[in-house]
Amino acid sequence: MGFKVAIIGRPNVGKSTLFNRLIGRRVAIVHDRPGVTRDRREGQGGIADMAFTLIDTAGLEDATDDSIEGRMRGQTEQAIRDADVVLFLIDARAGVTPLDAFFADHLRKSPTPVILVANKCEGKAGAPGLYESYGLGLGDPVPFSAEHGEGLDDLYEALLPHARKHDGLEASPEDEDDWDWADADAGKGDDDIEDGDIHAEAEAAAAARPLQMAVVGRPNVGKSTIVNRLLGEDRMLTGPEAGLTRDAIASEWAYKGRTIRLVDTAGLRRRANVSDSVERLSTSNTIAAIRMAHVVVLVMDANAILDKQDLTIARLAIEEGRALVIVVNKWDVVEKRREALARLQDRLETSLPQVRGVPTVTMSALSGKGLDQLMDAVVDIYEIWNRRVPTSHLNRWLAEMTERHPPPATQGGRRIRLRYMTQVRTRPPTFAVFTQRADEMPDSYGRYLVNGLRETFGLPGVPIRFAMRKRRNPYADD
Repeated sequence: MGFKVAIIGRPNVGKSTLFNRLIGRRVAIVHDRPGVTRDRREGQGGIADMAFTLIDTAGLEDATDDSIEGRMRGQTEQAIRDADVVLFLIDARAGVTPLDAFFADHLRKSPTPVILVANKCEGKAGAPGLYESYGLGLGDPVPFSAEHGEGLDDLYEALLPHARKHDGLEASPEDEDDWDWADADAGKGDDDIEDGDIHAEAEAAAAARPLQMAVVGRPNVGKSTIVNRLLGEDRMLTGPEAGLTRDAIASEWAYKGRTIRLVDTAGLRRRANVSDSVERLSTSNTIAAIRMAHVVVLVMDANAILDKQDLTIARLAIEEGRALVIVVNKWDVVEKRREALARLQDRLETSLPQVRGVPTVTMSALSGKGLDQLMDAVVDIYEIWNRRVPTSHLNRWLAEMTERHPPPATQGGRRIRLRYMTQVRTRPPTFAVFTQRADEMPDSYGRYLVNGLRETFGLPGVPIRFAMRKRRNPYADD
């Protein structure tokens, strides 16, 4: 995994830009507005043959109280303690500010080694600030441009002694499953069942990867509190203020021996209410997290169960073919619990009939009650989402279903014959039925078969992809 490198500095000096540069892809939100980053974000980065775990942090503020800035500084100080080396960024074009000098003095007292990086040194405008930074007492600064990638050789040389001290150089990870998830089913090709069956080896390899679990919902429903409870630490910034989380933050964690990639996301509001550019970026990151996830945990407030925005998020997860778990948080404050549950189940049956049996969990993130039930539901629905039904079982079942309720006759009076059925994909379960008149089969009969599949083969709560496929006549002219 390599040693840990934390990137710190005052707001808007280019920390997230440097993080994206060293990670090799744009995962952290970058904006001209100061203070966009609020949580710690980790990812696997590297320069040439050197690999390391990179930590992006919020901008350093001179605050130690319970304000948002004070809590952000607490997150940054934790990153400094966790790191093997710190990259302290300054904006060379702005020169050394009093806040830079204040935190440089703080870092000199820290036991964690510090490398001073003078960012935005492209051209000549950064030269005065570069020379001025020698006075911070943190050694020779590394001239750098995170936006243009200039100075990587110098940064490599500065990090090399720390890499050797940590266990020697390690090869750069070529197939890390951080945010660039390379699942064959994730976000593309789910509807294209013409590609044929997935080999058992590919499915086994996919199953060995971490379970990608995205925690989503409206603002201020307790998503970050749930993530912190699961991780057992204050990994995400929490508080009464809505919209604290802006980035989609991934954390690796283990539950009962299974590796989980836990992703906390920004709250999703109605599109008509989103006008701020940073919130639009946060919304895009959250939607990307849903598309890349295996299991989407939709968190809702017990005082507003399954409102219109919750349904919009749930439908997005289903349309993307993700497994879904619904969590009703703040359950400890609900008085009429039986009525609330009945109302939730009624809304689910009415509004989400395409995924009958979606698991629902009631919990209190503040007290931690219900966490085990949540993770058991996540693991169970993930197993169902990966389930494969043998072809022989499917065809015996198909014969019984068509005998019980034969397909309707066509306009010419000829009855449609369903000849063969197979599961062409998992994640989500995807099935194809072969017939000569696929385009004449009514949707109602397809729903009849999907409901039967769900009931017979134990596929509750997951989206099922189903298509009629026309058989090719081998004697027809090409």
